[in-house]
Amino acid sequence: MTEKRIPAADAFGPDIVLISAGFDSRCGDPLGQFTLTDEDFADMTRLVMDIARTRAGGRVVSTIEGGYLLEGIAAATTAHVTALAGL
Repeated sequence: MTEKRIPAADAFGPDIVLISAGFDSRCGDPLGQFTLTDEDFADMTRLVMDIARTRAGGRVVSTIEGGYLLEGIAAATTAHVTALAGL
């Protein structure tokens, strides 16, 4: 992914990036009722990984939280972890 300039990340200069990956904003989730797709989660993960790589020495911690449709959580988590792995 081409590095994107994130002014707030530049100004803050994190030592580590923490991701709290909640999937209740995924399409089909009965609580969130948003329209994000699994590819949207992968794109956001790649963007955050780029921030970690360029501003935090690649240090990143991700936790999974949220989501109320089991099939949706599984699909979004797969997309997220695949992006974390750089695949």
